[in-house]
Amino acid sequence: MLFGRNGRRLVQVFPEPLRKVWNEWELRLLVPFSLVLQMSLIHLGSRRRYNTNNWIRMYLWSAYLMADWIATVALGVLTNDPGNNNNNNANASTNELSTFWAPFLLLHLGGPDTITAYALEDNELWLRHLLGLVVRTAVALYIFLTNWGSSWLSFLSIPMLVAGFVKDGEKTLALKSANTEEFRDSLLTAPDSGPNYAKFMEEFCLKKAEGFSVTTKHVEELLPIPIARLSPQNYSQNQYLDITDAEKFQWAYDLFQSFKRLFFHDRDKSRSFFQRLSPKDTFEVVEIELGFAYDVFYSKSPVIYTMWGLISRSVTISFTIIVFVLFVTAEKHDHWHLDLGVTYVLLIGAIMLEFYAVILIISSDWTDFWLSEHPKSMFHKFSYLRSPNKRRWCNSMAQLNLLSMCFAEKPMPCHRIMKFLHLDKVQEMLEMQRHKTYNKVSPELKALIFNHFWSKVSSKREPADLYMCRGNIVLEDNHCSNLVWGVQGEFDQSLLLWHIATDLCYHSDRGEEDSNYKASKLISDYLLYLLVMCPFMLPIGIGHSSRGQGFFWRKDSYIWEAQACSTLLGVSTEVEPKKVKGDRSKSVLFDACRLASMLQKMDREKMWEVVSQVWVAMLGFASCHCRGNYHAQQLRRGGELLTHVWFLMAHLGITKQLQISQGHARAKVEAAMPNKGHGTRIGLEASMPFNEER
Repeated sequence: MLFGRNGRRLVQVFPEPLRKVWNEWELRLLVPFSLVLQMSLIHLGSRRRYNTNNWIRMYLWSAYLMADWIATVALGVLTNDPGNNNNNNANASTNELSTFWAPFLLLHLGGPDTITAYALEDNELWLRHLLGLVVRTAVALYIFLTNWGSSWLSFLSIPMLVAGFVKDGEKTLALKSANTEEFRDSLLTAPDSGPNYAKFMEEFCLKKAEGFSVTTKHVEELLPIPIARLSPQNYSQNQYLDITDAEKFQWAYDLFQSFKRLFFHDRDKSRSFFQRLSPKDTFEVVEIELGFAYDVFYSKSPVIYTMWGLISRSVTISFTIIVFVLFVTAEKHDHWHLDLGVTYVLLIGAIMLEFYAVILIISSDWTDFWLSEHPKSMFHKFSYLRSPNKRRWCNSMAQLNLLSMCFAEKPMPCHRIMKFLHLDKVQEMLEMQRHKTYNKVSPELKALIFNHFWSKVSSKREPADLYMCRGNIVLEDNHCSNLVWGVQGEFDQSLLLWHIATDLCYHSDRGEEDSNYKASKLISDYLLYLLVMCPFMLPIGIGHSSRGQGFFWRKDSYIWEAQACSTLLGVSTEVEPKKVKGDRSKSVLFDACRLASMLQKMDREKMWEVVSQVWVAMLGFASCHCRGNYHAQQLRRGGELLTHVWFLMAHLGITKQLQISQGHARAKVEAAMPNKGHGTRIGLEASMPFNEER
C-alpha cells in the first residue's frame, strides 16, 4: 500500500498534460524500439566472434539486457490497460490493433539466432528463462483473450502467438543445451564392454581340445575416425596431406564432437591426423572447430540445425508471411494511421529478421558441413551466398610492452586527479588500454608454433613432460643448461624475466629482422598482455616490475625506451641480484639484465631461435593450464591465439584433459593342425581395446 501511495506521488510530480502525452505514446515508442534492438542484435551478435572492439561489446551487452526489458515492459503496459494508450478518439478497433502487437513482443523475447547468451553464465539460467517463457506466454494469452473480438485482427493474432511461442522456446532450448550439466550429459557415451570374452575363450579351448596348436596375437587397427573420407589422391608425395575445403569442415565437425570435452575437463580417446596436415590447414581446421564451439555456447545453432529447428523455422516464416499478406489485403479504415504504421513496421521487420536469419543459416559453417556430407544435394546451387573468406575469429594478438609503458610516455594528464580520488585501478585500466595494440597472427608465426609442438611430439617424449614444459626442454635440447634457471621460478616471474630480457635484446639488436626475431617479440608482448589484462588465463604468482620505474625515476628525468634498454644492459650483473637483494624481493628486473647479457653472448641467429622456442613453449604451457571455461569465455571477445594453441596441442596429444588412445587391436586366435611339419592355419578374431592411456 505504501509503495502504491509513493508511486502515485511520484507520478503526480509530472504535469497532467505530460502524463497524457506519455500514456498516449508510451507503447508506440516501446514496440518499435524493441524491433530496433532485435535488428541490431542479429546484425552485431555474431560479429563479436571476430571483433575485439570494446565499444561493440558494450553496445551488445546493453542491447542484450534492454531487449528483454523493453519487450517485457511493453507487455506490462498492454496488460495494465490497453485502452489508456489510445488517443481521445480511440475506439474498440484501435484497442484491437494495439493488442495485435503482443505476439510480436513475444517474438522479440525469443531473440535473434546469433546471440542467445551474452556470457556463459547466461546458459546456467535456462530454468529462469523457461519460467519467463511460461509467464510471458500466459501474459500474451491474457491480453489476447481479454481483447478478443469478432474482427479479423483477433484471428490473425493466433498464428503470430504460435510463432512467438516457438521463437521463445528456441531460445530456452538453446540455453538449456549449452548449460554445463546438459553439455556434460551430451558428452556421455555408452560404455564399451569390448568383445565377448566368454565366447572368445570357448572357441579358444575348443580348438585346443581338437588338437590344434593355438596361439593368440594382437593385430592393431586404425582409430574409428573417418579416414575413408580422404581419397588416395589426397596423399601427396610431400610431407603434408592435401585436403579440400569440404574435408576440412568434415574433419573439423568430427573433431569438435570429440574435443569439445576439453571445455569441461572430460576425457576421450582420440588422436587426430594433424601430423599429416600443413600448418595452414591445421589452424584452419582448429578455427572451424572453435567456430562450432562459439555457436554452441552463444547462439541457437544447437537447436536450428536439427529437424525440430527446421520445422520451427518453417512455422515462424510461413506464419509471419501469411499474416502479413492477410493484413495488407484486409480493410483498415477504422484504424488510426499511426497505429497502422507501427503494425506495418512490426510485420515488415519480422519478415526481414526471418529472411536475414535464413541467409545466415545458408552461409554458416554448419551448412557447409552438411553440404560436404551431401555432395549431390540440390542446395549446392546456393553456394554463391556463402562467403569464401569467412571470418571466425579476430586472427590477431593483443600486444602490451612493459618497458614502453614505464619509460616511453608520460602518465595521463589526469594522473594526479585519479590518485587524489583513489581511483588507482581505473587509472591503471585506462593506461593499459592506451598502450594496448594489436598485431595479426601471421602464417609464419602459425608455422613456427605448429612445427615446435610437432617436433616435440615426434621426439617420442612423454606427453606429461611436454605438458609441463615451460622452456626447460628447449634449453636442454639446445645445450643452454646455464639458462634453465630463467624458467624455474613462478610462471609470472619467468614470464616477466624473459619479457624484459627479450625486449633488451630486441632493442640492442640492429641486425636483419628474421622470423624468429619478430616472433619472439610478438609472443613476448602477447603473454604480457594476458598476464596484465587477462590474468585468469594464466597460472600466475606474485611477480613485480615496479623496481624498473624506481631505477630510472631516481634520476628525475624521463627517457625513451631505447635509452632505457641501453642503460639496463650497462648494469653489471657479475654478482647475482638474488645475493644482493635477498629472497624477499620479487623484482626480476636485474635478473632479466643478467639473462639478456648471457643470451647476447650466443650467436645471433642461434639466440633468436632459442628465445622464440622458449616463448612458444611458454605459450603452450599457459594454454594447457588455462581452464576450459575461460577459453570458452574468450570466444565471445574475438578469440585468443592461446585457445587455438590449446586445441592444437590437444590434437597432438599434449594435454591433461584428453584421454589419448594409440589405437585399437583385434585379438586373433591362430590354430594350426600338425600335418607332416606343415599346418592349416585357422584364424579367429575379436575386437579388443589395446595399448590405451587411462
